[in-house]
Amino acid sequence: MRVEYESDVVRWDARTEAWFFAVMPEELSLQIRELPSPPRGFGSLRVRARIGGTEWTTSIFPGKDGYVLPLKKQVRRAEAIEEGGTVLVDLEILDL
Repeated sequence: MRVEYESDVVRWDARTEAWFFAVMPEELSLQIRELPSPPRGFGSLRVRARIGGTEWTTSIFPGKDGYVLPLKKQVRRAEAIEEGGTVLVDLEILDL
């Protein structure tokens, strides 16, 4: 399954370092939750993500407002992504 969505970049401060995420829209998150998928830790799903010219493999995780895509430092640097900015995410779900 392949989806595209726009998201604000949000920051979550965890212990000693901050994490940055692109939050999937609620309606799309609900659709994904209903798909049959193998059980994985924390309800995660393996994905291939692309923002701009940067593509990487990672996992999305269910959060309180929908699935979240972690934005690695290398991706943020390569695409000049900052907290509060907006990103267009192209996401292929691999765990189906």
